[in-house]
Amino acid sequence: MTDGGRTFLGHPWGLATLFGTEMWERFSWYGLRAILATFLAASPAHQGLGMSDVTAQAVVGVYGALIYLVALPGGWIADRVLGARRSVFWGGFVIMLGHISMAIPVTSAFFVWLGLLLIISGTGLLKPNISVMVGRLYADDDARRDAAFSLFYFGINLGAFFAPIVVGWLAAGDRWHLGFSAAAVGMAFGLVQYVWGGKALRGVGERPGLRLSPRERRRFGRLFALAAGATAALLAVWAATGTFTVDRLTVVVTAIILIVPVAYFGYILLGSHNLTQDERIRMKAYIWLFVAASIFWMIFDLAPSKLLFFAQDHTELSLFGIPIQPATTQSFNPLFIMIFAPVFAALWLRVGTRVSTPQKFGFALVMVGTSFVVMAAAAALAGAGRVSVWWLVLVYLIQVFGELSLSPVGLSVTAKLAPEAFKGQMLGVWFIAVSVGDAIGGQTGRLTAVLPDAMYYLVLALAAIAAGLALFMFARRLRVMMAEHHEPAMR
Repeated sequence: MTDGGRTFLGHPWGLATLFGTEMWERFSWYGLRAILATFLAASPAHQGLGMSDVTAQAVVGVYGALIYLVALPGGWIADRVLGARRSVFWGGFVIMLGHISMAIPVTSAFFVWLGLLLIISGTGLLKPNISVMVGRLYADDDARRDAAFSLFYFGINLGAFFAPIVVGWLAAGDRWHLGFSAAAVGMAFGLVQYVWGGKALRGVGERPGLRLSPRERRRFGRLFALAAGATAALLAVWAATGTFTVDRLTVVVTAIILIVPVAYFGYILLGSHNLTQDERIRMKAYIWLFVAASIFWMIFDLAPSKLLFFAQDHTELSLFGIPIQPATTQSFNPLFIMIFAPVFAALWLRVGTRVSTPQKFGFALVMVGTSFVVMAAAAALAGAGRVSVWWLVLVYLIQVFGELSLSPVGLSVTAKLAPEAFKGQMLGVWFIAVSVGDAIGGQTGRLTAVLPDAMYYLVLALAAIAAGLALFMFARRLRVMMAEHHEPAMR
């Protein structure tokens, strides 16, 4: 698809529109994430909500988990109701409202919870559908498609790199709501850029793929109203008993999130769905990869909570003699991604299929586990005083090696192993793995009630490394189940 010859680095100009929109949306998301846990845990005297670190970690974990979980209904709404283009706009608009709600400088927590709920809802509409629109800019046989996604993901990491620096600086000195305002402004820039560059999209995502009939709209409207009403009633009854707390709510939500993949995989494997025997075997292999990915994200996504608290409380916040904010440490990961992503892309191309998917996942788990061995050492040293921020730099560097071995492979292997009857749905299952990992990771903070920090990091490290070694041990068997054949590598 072209648009009158105007190009963006050799690509349709519509890619520039989507690139900028996603960059600003990620700026708002990572900006909020970089200060959320420390804001929740700050005392009311410091303009925070006064939660314990454990509860704040659980809230951040559930928040991240729901962000990925709602990508499934968000994709469905685009396919059946709004179309991708309107879903992205309204998603961004709701996200902006969420950040504005959080930026209101009042002491009541109501606007904070309202803001987080709006951001979760808006991200579910925007995040999955803007990626779909990138793909639709190109014909199926257009060789530029892979390069387009590489540029698109560079935009994601560009926004993720600058956001913690800017928002962290603005929020310093208990100016949390000023930081939240920056996230709102970032999303507003993204929306303006999206509308302004809309013509370059040339109709991409204008209509739903299969619009709901009026009868279906009424039926789903009733179901949604019933579900929303039942949820509100249950929360009201729980609150009336006097036992409702935010901490307990995170436990309930985590349990619900864990039920989702169990129910989904049970539905696939226990029903007929005209699955062949080979498809069932491949799905059983995929479940092991799903569990491995969940363990990886359980540790990796502790960056905006447990590692952020470590940066705030136990780290000398200075790089090359320049003072930094705790939130700035969240910029290390996207910086390393931008540096090493081309290296790993070339590496996987060179080794070909000599390194199997289970081996890549196993390596990722060993890397993320090793990063927490480093964290255990840093935590032990922190008992005698603050440690250098370079410990965190090393941790994030090691984690990036794991991320680049697992994250780019995840969607690809999900699409490959999906049964024919579930091709479209299964891509969303990969995001459920992230959701499960985030939710469990948020709850691991409770271990610190019985374990010192150094032992906490070491326990999680050993769990990840053991899971990684198990994948290496069974890699050959899983490769057979996946029908992943060995082929010579490119030279």
